[in-house]
Amino acid sequence: MSPDDPLLKILACPLDKGPLSLVQPEDTLYNPRLRRSYPIVDGVPQLLPSSGQPVTEEEHAQLLKRLAAPEEQPS
Repeated sequence: MSPDDPLLKILACPLDKGPLSLVQPEDTLYNPRLRRSYPIVDGVPQLLPSSGQPVTEEEHAQLLKRLAAPEEQPS
């Protein structure tokens, strides 16, 4: 999945129905409001409530930094 994938605009967290952010290179969807990450397996987002994993305070801070300043993609 890529950051410009149109699917990202319609995917929502199964718990709070809010938007998810793509974290790369891990290929994970992240909900910073609930601090839960959802894996992407073979290109398919795993969005069952039971698929979400809680993240620690430290992981949350690191993810927020990465989402705020994503690495530049080559043109």
